[in-house]
Amino acid sequence: MTDSPKPAPSDDENSTQTRARVLPNRLLKTLAKIHVRLNLLSRGHLANKMQGRDVCFVTMTGAISGRTLTKPLMYIPYGDGVLLVASLGGGPKNPIWYGNLVRQPNIEVRHRGHVMPLRARLATDAEKPSLWPICDAAFPPYAEYRMKTSREIPIFVCERRAPSTDS
Repeated sequence: MTDSPKPAPSDDENSTQTRARVLPNRLLKTLAKIHVRLNLLSRGHLANKMQGRDVCFVTMTGAISGRTLTKPLMYIPYGDGVLLVASLGGGPKNPIWYGNLVRQPNIEVRHRGHVMPLRARLATDAEKPSLWPICDAAFPPYAEYRMKTSREIPIFVCERRAPSTDS
């Protein structure tokens, strides 16, 4: 018996496949919004972990929209601030929030109800070798993500700034 070539997928099959790829992204965005809302409503008492690790809630200004956005990200304490890793799970591109921090570096980071006004800057190539062990200790999958992608995963060093009304 010989294998016959598979027929091309119908339009219905194509749209189902497209929905299957889009759904996880939509689902993740919805879950992140619920995560942020739950943490806000509980005044920082609930939803402080993801994958068994501490998270912080980073409030930033959208680079294009100018809107205020809050994203739950892994919490990596560093000095008086935090480190933020733009890993996107080792994906081929940077997460969208990366561009927000590059263009609008003044952020607020909330961890367990404590709010820190910070300014984000990209770690230099010279700094990264000493920062990766700190990041990996806080969230071990980062090491796997670095092996999984060909891009250089950015690390933001977020340092204290004076509180202001500007973002």
